[in-house]
Amino acid sequence: MSLSVCILPGDGIGPEVTASAVRVLQQVCENAGTSLETASQPFGGAAIDTTGEPLPPATLEACKAADGVLLGAVGGPQYDAAARAGAPRPEQGLLALRQEMGLFANLRPSRLFPTLEGASPLREKIVRGTDILVVRELTGGLYFGDRREGDEEALDTLPYSRAEIERVAWTAFEAARGRRGKLCSVDKANVLASSRLWRKVIDDVSADFPEVEVKHVLVDAMAMHLVTRPSSFDVVVTENLFGDILSDELSAVVGSIGLAPSASLGAPDTPGVFEPIHGSAPDIAGTGKANPIGTILSAAMLLRFAAGMEDAAKSIEDAVETVLREGLRPFDLGGTAGTEDVTAAILKAL
Repeated sequence: MSLSVCILPGDGIGPEVTASAVRVLQQVCENAGTSLETASQPFGGAAIDTTGEPLPPATLEACKAADGVLLGAVGGPQYDAAARAGAPRPEQGLLALRQEMGLFANLRPSRLFPTLEGASPLREKIVRGTDILVVRELTGGLYFGDRREGDEEALDTLPYSRAEIERVAWTAFEAARGRRGKLCSVDKANVLASSRLWRKVIDDVSADFPEVEVKHVLVDAMAMHLVTRPSSFDVVVTENLFGDILSDELSAVVGSIGLAPSASLGAPDTPGVFEPIHGSAPDIAGTGKANPIGTILSAAMLLRFAAGMEDAAKSIEDAVETVLREGLRPFDLGGTAGTEDVTAAILKAL
């Protein structure tokens, strides 16, 4: 068996954490007797620097030709300043990549490692047992609606179609059926027309999943529930902006955003994009302090969803849990383990 992975190192700490994840991929593929092929492509700010655009055509073609894509992070303050003068932003490459590849479902697992209960800002009795999968719609809503820029007035629109909601709903229901059988749909149906359509479509799809318990929760209430009773939720499905915000909140609840992986998926024959949910962290780029665990766990999701290598994926997740249980703590968890320390420990555990 062979596996082809396109690496998009990106900006800031992106090259550092993707390099760690590639080393882990190489180890587990060797253990599994799988031939691994990797090739890096410019993306985000790094691509703007060399080609003038955040998603060069050659990079997009390489992503489409691979079995899966491993992405670091994009962005940086220098690009924010340039964007104000009309230059492209690195994040435009990310949105374009999702749209061009048809990646409509973003899976963001947030599980509290038992040994990290003390790392959560919440009391241990509140956070204990938290294991939530957020399924975020990825190619609709405010991020892709019509917009109008202006110094005195600006406009962003939040469009959704039944078809867009149905396909991400099916993904979420399938996930809930394979987990604990509970689905929470988050919207703002008391205010937004798009949310009222969202709620109706979720109810319609639920008829095909009678074994899954469904609840609707308004997004403001959900933000409160995630810090008062996070362990009571299983699968959470929501639209693009709400999913972006709530999953970042959850990453803090379970210890650190540096631990959080994600998978962006589309049709079964479409390569997925796998990335940590953290940003490029330019303030620590090059210092060796970046936590690579979110990217390494994203590599595990790549093996699971892009290659069907469940045992290999589980071996990475078990290795991460082992090193954390043995006391290793990266800087973002209050420890002194740098990028290389964390990577070496996980490779040893494998």
